[in-house]
Amino acid sequence: MLRERIEGKWLDCFRRVFELNGIGRGTAVAVVAETQSRPVLMDLSGLALHELGAAHATIVMPTPPQTAPVPVKSTGASNAIQGVRHVVEALKRVEVVVDVTVEGLIHAEEWPEIEEAGARLLTVCNEHPEILERTEPRAELGPKVARGIEMLEAASTMHVTSEAGTDLHIDIRDAPCGGTPGFTTRPGGVAHWPGGLCLAFPGENCVNGTIVMAPGDMNLTFKDYLRAPIRLTVENDYVTGIEGDGLDADLFRSYLAAWDDPVAYGFSHVGWGMNPAARWESMALYDKRDVQATEFRAWAGNFLWSTGSNQYAGRFTLGHFDLPMRGCTITLDGTPVVVRGALQGELA
Repeated sequence: MLRERIEGKWLDCFRRVFELNGIGRGTAVAVVAETQSRPVLMDLSGLALHELGAAHATIVMPTPPQTAPVPVKSTGASNAIQGVRHVVEALKRVEVVVDVTVEGLIHAEEWPEIEEAGARLLTVCNEHPEILERTEPRAELGPKVARGIEMLEAASTMHVTSEAGTDLHIDIRDAPCGGTPGFTTRPGGVAHWPGGLCLAFPGENCVNGTIVMAPGDMNLTFKDYLRAPIRLTVENDYVTGIEGDGLDADLFRSYLAAWDDPVAYGFSHVGWGMNPAARWESMALYDKRDVQATEFRAWAGNFLWSTGSNQYAGRFTLGHFDLPMRGCTITLDGTPVVVRGALQGELA
């Protein structure tokens, strides 16, 4: 386990990242935390905002009681705000929400209302600062992520294949598309650090086919690598079959079934990673408590798909899997953007 204390180099990172997010003297900022947040992330955020001269305040919510039937990890769907109206109204009145909650506010039920009011969100993911330092967002990644999002918005179909047997067809017409290089200055924008993703949120009855997860692919809820294949059947946005022998498939089936909620089997988003500083192998080097595993959503050239909340399709649940895969080929309207795990063309 790594020590969690304020280091000057980490404070420098926070200051640079906040500046990339358009925070400066007089910017109205609310830091949102909860009682189980990492204190070092709250402290580094507050000190960096002070150095930048931002008009900032910190809201610390009590971490809600555990109501889920299984542990909830790495969801992006924090329930820390708990619908408290005066907190929601306060967040609607700032320019930037710096989010250091445990699970993150990206898929939180309150976020669409706050977003509509014009606040932008920077989620500082619940990682040890060493990981944040290594994956610090860089300005030069911005144009590449923006180009990837443009390509998603212009496309009608995404097709994902792999040598392991994946053959997934996704209708992304009218799908909200997004992503982040780890920073945003757009009102209502959403960013997270570590960043570097291009994503689409398919609508209803848009995802069909087969996904075969191979050894070395990752289950970020479990913060682990797969050791054995899992074959999944997807029909009209929902995982309807999970085949495989051994512990990995058993855990996958058991965790989804524990929610007793069909939404847990639904698709949230699909896309690919863009961050050259994010490394597939680095999870082997950290204790689980050191990582939120956001880095592995973002490593360059992965195919990322997830189950769980999709606010654009009106589906909310705390049950969530983020599942980055290696070696996949992704095409948009037949044009490859990732080939066997390598970014192509303008995205490389």
